[in-house]
Amino acid sequence: MITTYTRTAQISDYRRLSNLIFFETRSHRHLDWRSPLEWLGDRFFWTVEEGSQLTAALACPEETKGTAWVRLFVHTGYWSAENAWAVLWSAAHRDIALTGGATVAAIVQHSWFQRVLEMHAFESRQSIVMLEWSYQPWAGGEAAGIRIRRMTPADLPVVTEVDGAAFDPLWHNAQETLRRALEQSLFATVAETDQGIIGYQITTGMGTRAHLARLAVHPSMQGRGVGRALLANLFERLVENGFLKLTVNTQSDNRTSLTLYQRMGFRRTGEAYPVYTFQVQAST
Repeated sequence: MITTYTRTAQISDYRRLSNLIFFETRSHRHLDWRSPLEWLGDRFFWTVEEGSQLTAALACPEETKGTAWVRLFVHTGYWSAENAWAVLWSAAHRDIALTGGATVAAIVQHSWFQRVLEMHAFESRQSIVMLEWSYQPWAGGEAAGIRIRRMTPADLPVVTEVDGAAFDPLWHNAQETLRRALEQSLFATVAETDQGIIGYQITTGMGTRAHLARLAVHPSMQGRGVGRALLANLFERLVENGFLKLTVNTQSDNRTSLTLYQRMGFRRTGEAYPVYTFQVQAST
């Protein structure tokens, strides 16, 4: 008889998990600055082991306090998604509760995964919508008193503070995440005044297309043209380097961001991805 049990994933599972992810098409992966296997060793990463095989895995690390995004869910073909999730979620719910609780969240890209989450009482919170800018002449002026310059690693502590102030806790980025984003960026800039950094943007790119991965302005400076200044500078850089299209995604209920992007020439593509959350309460 083959013994089946659920346990925390270990660094030594790397090869078997890599094979599981590579060969199985039924998987959910969070779009991230890290590959799923870079989370190995985190306490919120579980596997189902059957004999010498790993047949399912779930990772939802708590990168920022109180928020655990589902970074990976994968299972072999003879499991149903519902059964694989039920087994792994039971372990995840228990361990997360024992360590103080957290909001577990997922951006859904597949209908089968949406059904699984709804079966386990995850609630639809909002959607992520995609917008696209195509090359067009831009005559926007600079905002008075605001300078745009290249972001450096030394800026990351303040950039992290701006990020934390600008977004709901669910969407906060840790400094380590922003460091990785900077390293992988095509263009990364900060907006500053004499008082210091008040906003930033990080953009990636490939071929002739670029993606605005993050833009944030400190709440105390919103509505003063900081976002427009960052985007105008980015448009110039893109055109100079042969990038003729720029995509961005934002929350469907973030009216400030949607208004800014649409005024700057972005148009919705029609793509939208629901965000589901579940609040795991701390064990008492």
